[in-house]
Amino acid sequence: MRHYRIAPMKTKDTTAIVASTRLYTLDYLRGFAACGIMLFHYLNNGVGSTTGANTFLMRIGSYGVSIFYVLSGLTLYYVYFRRMKPSLPDLKDFYVKRFFRIFPLLWLVVILTLLIKHYNPGWKQLVLNFTGLFSFIHRPGLALGQWSIGNELVFYLFFPFFVLFSKKSKFVFYLFSAAIIAIYLYFAFRVLTPNIDLVHQWTTYINPLNQVFLFLGGYLIGFLFREVKISKTTDLLILAVGLLLLIFYPTGNGNEAVLVTGINRLVFTGICFIICFAFYKNTVKLPRILNRFFTFLGEASYSVYLLHPIVWGLVGLIALPAAAHIIISIPLTFFVSYIVYNKYERYFMEKGRVIAKKYINPPKETTVQQTKEATAV
Repeated sequence: MRHYRIAPMKTKDTTAIVASTRLYTLDYLRGFAACGIMLFHYLNNGVGSTTGANTFLMRIGSYGVSIFYVLSGLTLYYVYFRRMKPSLPDLKDFYVKRFFRIFPLLWLVVILTLLIKHYNPGWKQLVLNFTGLFSFIHRPGLALGQWSIGNELVFYLFFPFFVLFSKKSKFVFYLFSAAIIAIYLYFAFRVLTPNIDLVHQWTTYINPLNQVFLFLGGYLIGFLFREVKISKTTDLLILAVGLLLLIFYPTGNGNEAVLVTGINRLVFTGICFIICFAFYKNTVKLPRILNRFFTFLGEASYSVYLLHPIVWGLVGLIALPAAAHIIISIPLTFFVSYIVYNKYERYFMEKGRVIAKKYINPPKETTVQQTKEATAV
């Protein structure tokens, strides 16, 4: 996904929104998170070395998706807040573009999973998975990682309310936010327990109501800190604090449930916010080659995230030692993701933009004077 700084443009009758300067640093973080999740799964499946709440990869595996959620809320705020009223045309535009961004790749991955795993789930599960309705009844989905995409679909229903309330009544917005926070705390301290392996609490943990606070947190970072400027030194210190806490915060060597319950849930959620804030406010652009690579990872992170289990399964059809399985799967995942993003994802994203522009927000005829006013900034 491309990220832009949005600036108001004065016109004769209304305020137009123009996109400029790319937020490269959010691409970098999204790419890092996708790679972290991929490595967590590959190492865990290959050599089983990531178990234990005190290991770095277990923490990345547990909170990599959380960082995605925070970035999603932040990015959508950044792109849509000033643009969305929200009116009916705005909502149609938003959901059409989200549909073409999410569903084509999701369908492809579900089909590949069914073929590779030889699943025969029945027509009800097929309907739920292909329509996205699985996300509303707490099913994880057929493909590995699909549960988090289902949660995103639920978050998209919350997003217009975030925009509406924060524009029309900050009191209602903060009250609504407080309710989401209360639900988040209820799950962390009452519903989930550190004494039971997370696998036995999985359907409860992936409940969208337990995750939506992360999406809200990203939105709040944009809403509260968009105009805040900090020095590069301060930003790097904030990032260092977040990373050090992520690596060294003491939790003991419990199971994964220890990381997502009680005080630890609050601490690691806060760490996600700190890291995302630091990347959001960071203005450093990497050298050209590194910038292109990590920007690609950010753009193709959706493919990397959903396709890496497919690649792992296909490579696993060959009898290989665990180390060779991992070494082959990592570059192959990058290669496949590059092809799928450029030849498949981008095609459907453009289709979504074209449909939204043609049928929902068709261009209006403008006079020469209006054109001059619209470009005089």
